[in-house]
Amino acid sequence: MTNTAAWDLTTEVLVLGFGGAGAAAALQAREAGAEVLAVDRFAGGGATTLSGGIVYAGGGTAFQRGAGVEDDPEQMYRYLKVEVGDAVRDETLRDFCETSAEMIDWLTERGVPFESSLCPYKTSYPSNKHYLYYSGSEAAGIGRAAATPAPRGHRARGAGVSGKALYRPLAKAAAARGIQLLPNTRVTALVTDGEGAVVGVEGMTMRDAPANIQRIYNGLVRVSDKPGVYAPDLRAIMQKRARKLEAKHARPIRIGAGKVILATGGFIANKAMVRAHAPKYRIGLPLGTAACDGSGITMAAELGAATGKMSHVSAWRFITPPAALMGSLAVNVAGARILDESRYGAALGVEMVDNHDGRGWLLLDEALLKDARTQLGPQTVWFQRMQMEGLLRMGRVSGATLEEVAQKAGIDPVGLRMSVDAHNLAITKDVEDPMGKPAEFRRPLITAPFSLLDISVRPSQINPTPMLTLGGLVVDEKTGLVQTTSGSSIPGLYAAGRAAVGICSNAYVSGLSIADAIYSGRRAGAHAAGR
Repeated sequence: MTNTAAWDLTTEVLVLGFGGAGAAAALQAREAGAEVLAVDRFAGGGATTLSGGIVYAGGGTAFQRGAGVEDDPEQMYRYLKVEVGDAVRDETLRDFCETSAEMIDWLTERGVPFESSLCPYKTSYPSNKHYLYYSGSEAAGIGRAAATPAPRGHRARGAGVSGKALYRPLAKAAAARGIQLLPNTRVTALVTDGEGAVVGVEGMTMRDAPANIQRIYNGLVRVSDKPGVYAPDLRAIMQKRARKLEAKHARPIRIGAGKVILATGGFIANKAMVRAHAPKYRIGLPLGTAACDGSGITMAAELGAATGKMSHVSAWRFITPPAALMGSLAVNVAGARILDESRYGAALGVEMVDNHDGRGWLLLDEALLKDARTQLGPQTVWFQRMQMEGLLRMGRVSGATLEEVAQKAGIDPVGLRMSVDAHNLAITKDVEDPMGKPAEFRRPLITAPFSLLDISVRPSQINPTPMLTLGGLVVDEKTGLVQTTSGSSIPGLYAAGRAAVGICSNAYVSGLSIADAIYSGRRAGAHAAGR
């Protein structure tokens, strides 16, 4: 929209959304000398604070070296090329890999705590004893075929999930550098100058609401964010109450800016957008805050911005920890194996949703089940143990034979028998696994009774399938400027993080989304500041 009449506030660089991407963009722009104002729908942090706090980085970071890990940008590139595909240009992916170690240094210098405590086993998320691990499929068959494996998951040091341990130092660094954060402000429109350049925004803000109202509002939002992310009905109730306060106390605001950076997140919290772009993924757990509603993407699209990869969603179906479960077989309703069980959990989740109607089971024998239970305590953090205990108790059927357990689970016993026989024979003959699983993760399944764990993708509080959207606005990969459907740039408008197509827009492994958010946020901030 075009309306450049009086502004309530003005700034050189305006950052919309203050999570990982927004904080990186704001810091980079401020450190380049620009005046920066950040606006957030709530209090800041976004999906980053709800995340595991993993940054995917390699090529020889200080923490890899401290752990005795050898890695270089070329090996990182070769592996990521398998995962990333055509999401970004090769030169962009190479730049991401070549500057990866510097990115970790940049985060460390701004207070983000990492360490070199290497996890000695493959897992989806390490315990509180370990902060460097194989966070993707580097050590799986597909990764080893492409490059020398190296652990690149850098977890911010913090108990439980470490998203806050990553975000809070960045927010503190931003405040120390004079970056103002305007919280509890909903931006509703981008303002242009009549010639297509974005020069500001319009919205509604709670900044002038009474202090007690703001405390109540912020409390509702905190519950909505978490535990609301795991309880959709609770989130809906909290958001309804928050909207009532907004309706009564929010006031219009207009902010003028030389440049605007959209770091507003994806659209997993917008059911209508998910239904329109990725209908198969409607039943997952929306991983993000209520502000991950695609508003930034939609506002830019109304100005003619191009979008891409909008049907791409990451669906997490982790089977580790415990690490022993990599020795199980993931099978479909026909009893056929789904993939190499040492692959990253999002690869399993997406494969199940896209090609197996979201249905799947893990086959274990008695010896494997015993080992898995033994590893539960030392290898899990609390939420992982709770979910796996629930799966083992309520999602398991057992039988004295493969045929019996298959019939109880409702899958084809002939197909299951064929899968198990082929798997066991490959081990006996010491030949390659039919699905490419490395030998160190294989084990024969021969000891009765047998168990099938139901890992199907469906709504579940005990064993949910977290999901996040990966597509967004198409941007110039050198500047972060938002592109139109005709291929030109929209002057003054940038996008970063999950609001934009980026490194992880084809496939996700742990830490790649936050790493891309930092990378693309810094890129946009530097260019917006004139560097």
